[in-house]
Amino acid sequence: MSVPEPVNATASESQLEWINHFARLPEAFHESPAPAPFPDATCLASSPAMCERLGLEAAALGRDPWLGACTHGSELAGAEPRASVYAGHQFGVFVPQLGDGRAKLLGEVRTPTGETWELQVKGAGPTRFSRGADGRAVMRSSVREYLVSEAMAALGVPTTRAVALFGSSLPVYRERVEPAAIVLRAAPSFLRFGHFEYFHYNGYSARLQELIDYALAHDYPELQGADDPVAAMLEAVIARTAEMVADWQAIGFCHGVMNTDNMSLAGLTIDYGPFAFMDAFDPGYICNHTDQGGRYAFDQQPQIAQWNLIRLAETLVIHFADATREAAIERAKALLQGFQPQYRQAWLARMRAKLGLQVEQEDDEALIQDLLARMAAEGVDYTRFFRQLPDLEQAEIRAQLESELEDGAAWQAWWSRYQARLAREGLPPEERRAAMNAVNPKYILRNHLAQAAIEQAEAGDASEVLRLQQILARPFAEQPEYEAYADLPPEWASGIQLSCSS
Repeated sequence: MSVPEPVNATASESQLEWINHFARLPEAFHESPAPAPFPDATCLASSPAMCERLGLEAAALGRDPWLGACTHGSELAGAEPRASVYAGHQFGVFVPQLGDGRAKLLGEVRTPTGETWELQVKGAGPTRFSRGADGRAVMRSSVREYLVSEAMAALGVPTTRAVALFGSSLPVYRERVEPAAIVLRAAPSFLRFGHFEYFHYNGYSARLQELIDYALAHDYPELQGADDPVAAMLEAVIARTAEMVADWQAIGFCHGVMNTDNMSLAGLTIDYGPFAFMDAFDPGYICNHTDQGGRYAFDQQPQIAQWNLIRLAETLVIHFADATREAAIERAKALLQGFQPQYRQAWLARMRAKLGLQVEQEDDEALIQDLLARMAAEGVDYTRFFRQLPDLEQAEIRAQLESELEDGAAWQAWWSRYQARLAREGLPPEERRAAMNAVNPKYILRNHLAQAAIEQAEAGDASEVLRLQQILARPFAEQPEYEAYADLPPEWASGIQLSCSS
């Protein structure tokens, strides 16, 4: 793959170096989208963490040329906007052409510290891949994606990032008329499983080889010297996906729409739509009300991840270095069979840490699974329980919990097993408490918190978005001035419905 010459933006725009590797691919991979109007554009919020990481002055996002480039496609020196084509299995059904229907890649930058990030605007208007839609995003979905992207990063979960949130007076027609918004987001790579599916299933074998070469050079350069780089890349994607999904399950996060076109080759959480952090623990929780069959329920996420990886493997196996197709298929199967053990090991490690267990022991999984069964039976709040777990060492706090449970005897039996297990650790209680509080968040983006911020933002007030951004940037800290943000959700929150337009 040829390496483009870097383009330096002027000092008034940023100190970024634009390198735009994706734009160097042939036209079969993307189109140059036309500018689209976005009246009365304003920058409502920006991420201090990402602006610092990019070496970008936050204030620059609120004025031209950045404001115009992000909102209605005006020129920004060095940027080369592109919308990419891909396919995907949506709810298990293959759709041969999808693509960036409302997202536009501004380009790829190299920061002053040497990192490379792709910058993309979501909701910036129609492209050739919009399939008749308007290419817009509503404030509702944009606020949620902006906040959760940075919240997930603070929780340590691999994710795309959010740089800025932009608003407009432009009306968008969904279930109701809603104000438009745009999110400027960033990632080391926006390649999806669906990119490979598009070229494979449509029979573009030469283009698929180009895409594989690009992915190895751009996303997995360390594998280019492997004996079989393509098989090594699949193995790496499997490992990253296992770690990512283990993170989801450990923090009680439900993605909601794990289509293959929403799966990242780099192992990042991508395309936040009808996501949710669970309140009351329910293994079969479905956060997307359009998912009638529960395909993407919380407890199905590991299995769906593996199913999606199989779809990716089907596009790559013919490019393995094995002497015969049969040998390549057997090798791919062996790699894919490694997903569940990798996921299980990663999940158990995270759950042990949540319980304050540092030494691996054989009976840990039974202890964890029995706790989760008790939590599900009682409808215990997932995040709040684990955060309060070290406090249950105090008899009066434990008694309060037991008074709220229907089956106190079953809980007491589990507690006795847990205490016996802790005794085999030997870690002082205060050290254990600190370790547990470092992995069990106090603050997450609950649906009712996001809804309050959305309603204010729709009325032109982004103060609650900014407040939540500040709180969620420190999810493990106590933050006593924001104690109410860690409370249980109000009764009305159960009526919040999320769909693919959320």
